[in-house]
Amino acid sequence: MAARFLLSRKTLSSVLRHDAKPIGVGIVAAATHSRGLHAFTLPDLGYDYGALEPAISGEIMQLHHQKHHQTYITNYNKALEQLHDAIAKADSSSVVKLQSAIKFNGGGHINHSIFWKNLTPVREGGGEPPKGSLGWAIDTHFGSLEALIQKVNAEGAALQGSGWVWLGLDKELKRLVVETTANQDPLVTKGPHLVPLLGIDVWEHAYYLQYKNVRPDYLKNIWKVINWKYASEVYEKESS
Repeated sequence: MAARFLLSRKTLSSVLRHDAKPIGVGIVAAATHSRGLHAFTLPDLGYDYGALEPAISGEIMQLHHQKHHQTYITNYNKALEQLHDAIAKADSSSVVKLQSAIKFNGGGHINHSIFWKNLTPVREGGGEPPKGSLGWAIDTHFGSLEALIQKVNAEGAALQGSGWVWLGLDKELKRLVVETTANQDPLVTKGPHLVPLLGIDVWEHAYYLQYKNVRPDYLKNIWKVINWKYASEVYEKESS
């Protein structure tokens, strides 16, 4: 769908909420207070929904951001509020039951907040190869950028069901790694020393309207709008 038929990112943001703040590097969005608790809000995008076309359609971006990410945030806030009440009542059973909802919805919020930063329009540098220390590290650990892309695409395509494929930094081993996580599990669930540099959403809602069931085509084209500058900034910070 052409971008002109979509609500702009800024227009939609004002409809959804008026307290959004930009997210920091690799972390979740800023939060407001409700009943003394942090209430997480939908992070703004740095581009309009149609700006990533033709790699990712504006229709997908609008639904992905407005509907899917917002739902994770809504359910995360709800679960946190229920957890607060359960703790206040010393209701251990409810505290335990809420952990899966907190992990799933909180993970969805964390992962998507990173994902939006991992993308940028071609006119703003999307798809430009990484330079500097990250480019060197990729060549060292994978042989070349092309080899890394092939590995990520292969693991992302082979992931059964829904999940994410990641390029991460293992701060303990001081090397780059490619990992996959199921559902909305953040990369940190695969190891406490792993820092996400790049995450690609391989849930069907991220590509199905445009690519149908051909996930490999989605994985092939998303590299055209990957924001390697952002990944490089995270790498520089976390590897120093």
